[in-house]
Amino acid sequence: REKMVQSINTKVDLVIDATSFTGLTDYGQIMIGNNGFEFYHARDRRKYIQIPWEEVDYVLASVMLKGKWIPRYAIQTKKNGTYTFSSKEPKKVLRAIREYVDEDRMVQSLSFFDVVKRGIRSMFKRK
Repeated sequence: REKMVQSINTKVDLVIDATSFTGLTDYGQIMIGNNGFEFYHARDRRKYIQIPWEEVDYVLASVMLKGKWIPRYAIQTKKNGTYTFSSKEPKKVLRAIREYVDEDRMVQSLSFFDVVKRGIRSMFKRK
């Protein structure tokens, strides 16, 4: 039997179905709580992402159709790079995150995909 991962949260504010775009597209659930942001893979319990709030550098949301639609959002960490997700009710997710992450670290970017492209480009330049 696979061991369940120990959650970093002792209080959970929101659990929602989501997709993680880290490497392959993984389906699972996002859990937002008092100690951090977590993603658990639907079928593979060994696949999970845990980001303590103090590790969060920025939260980027790609906003389309004048804010009516948020196709995906990303959490940029201080040490481990950026994790991209999409979920049902993204506004609800971002509101839950805002309880723990400073407003000035929540970035709405229309050019979110440009940021990703620039990141990819700089990876190629570095080599």
